[in-house]
Amino acid sequence: MKIEKLTENKIRVIINTDELGENHINLHNIMTKAIETQDFFSLMLKKAEKEVDFHTEGCKLLIEAFSSLEDVLVFTITKYLPDSETRKKKLVVKRKSFDKTSKLAVCQFENFEVFCEFCNSIKSLHKIEIAKLAKNTALYSWKDSYYLVLRNINTTYPSINLFYSTISEFGKLLSYSEHFEFKLLEHGKVLIKKNAIDVGISFFAK
Repeated sequence: MKIEKLTENKIRVIINTDELGENHINLHNIMTKAIETQDFFSLMLKKAEKEVDFHTEGCKLLIEAFSSLEDVLVFTITKYLPDSETRKKKLVVKRKSFDKTSKLAVCQFENFEVFCEFCNSIKSLHKIEIAKLAKNTALYSWKDSYYLVLRNINTTYPSINLFYSTISEFGKLLSYSEHFEFKLLEHGKVLIKKNAIDVGISFFAK
């Protein structure tokens, strides 16, 4: 089990399916919110509190589960401050989906700092080689948002599921269209024309 602190309110947990088996957990248990799954999440949160100082007492929790082609499950856990009437934790599990058959993709980031956090996260994932995943990545700014455009994506790249899982933790994946890219080219500002992720890792990642 590998635990990474993404922000003060978000962590990522990567678990090999063999580890799940040792705890008598499978994907069906996770999606049906079985009792043993809740116990497993409690152990996971205690470990996160000890290893990366991620405290969840009195917070609502959103737990997103994603299975990759590499026999691992990736959990993204986000904590929220409770409403005035809510004091107990709520565990919500949902699966994320994205069309990975497209050769083109666009991801919207709220600000440049979030893009840098994404690059830092990719840097820690040594399995992902951006040059083998996409021929080119470019970063644009437009209307107070930042857009990462990926072209000529290798849809059979072994770690593509892990890449999409990671990027969706920081930004919003959009349906690509030539019309939208034309708007970026016409009205947006090109910040990094080529190899945007590698440039981000080299100059802005921690």
